[in-house]
Amino acid sequence: MRIDAHHHFWNYNAAEYGWIPESLPNLCRDFGPIDLQRELAITGIDGVVTVQARQTVEETRWLLELADTHDFIRAVVGWAPLISESLANDLDRFGKHPKLRAVRHVLQDEHDEYMARNDFNRGLSMLVGRGIVYDILIFERQLRAAIALVDRHPNQVFVLDHLAKPRIRDQVLQPWRDNLFELSRRPNVYCKLSGIITEADHATWSAADLKPYVDAALEAFGPSRLMFGTDWPVCLLAGSYERWHMTVSELTARLSVDEQAWLMGRTAILAYNLK
Repeated sequence: MRIDAHHHFWNYNAAEYGWIPESLPNLCRDFGPIDLQRELAITGIDGVVTVQARQTVEETRWLLELADTHDFIRAVVGWAPLISESLANDLDRFGKHPKLRAVRHVLQDEHDEYMARNDFNRGLSMLVGRGIVYDILIFERQLRAAIALVDRHPNQVFVLDHLAKPRIRDQVLQPWRDNLFELSRRPNVYCKLSGIITEADHATWSAADLKPYVDAALEAFGPSRLMFGTDWPVCLLAGSYERWHMTVSELTARLSVDEQAWLMGRTAILAYNLK
């Protein structure tokens, strides 16, 4: 089974999606399952992991409702208030849904100290007993803080989104590369090969620009802990769904058939315990 391990849906309005500038009209519209199914038909992707784009329990509920009515949505990465006293009730309610496989918080918008907060870590510690994965969304400058976070939760499964957004536009490899390798030493961490064309120059990027970063991720995590994702529709800022899919195929062509099967599906199935 071929899996897109990272994409989004939204019913756009400026108030609720303030992170999408109104100067980007190609994103300032609704994106739903029918739109995505057209992309899947072109690329031969069988299923997807749908990821939150708003930090509300209402959106988590909506994504799970979409998953109920669309079989190709294999899992949802929702949002839950990890620092709230209502967390246990929210997890008990949503956690009963078989397709809620993970949660995340937009840590890239927080100071590093947020990951060290006792209330945040207390909330995070409630996930492991429920079999809920935690997606880490950060910039590369936050990798050291993320390593410290992971070390506090050795039994929790983590998935690093977008290779931690390296500075591809500026062609900067260090200290991102060293920190990525250090994080990869923790066997409870997986990584998504996703969301990196928007970290390159949107108009001029090529596969050659991405190659050092993709090669580093493959060396650090290996295909059995690295998973393909598109970050659609955000990826449309820099390229089409099909172009990103073809670029990944080009950059990983040297992998064996078995290794490509891990990258393109098996890793996501294992990490998120997809049914």
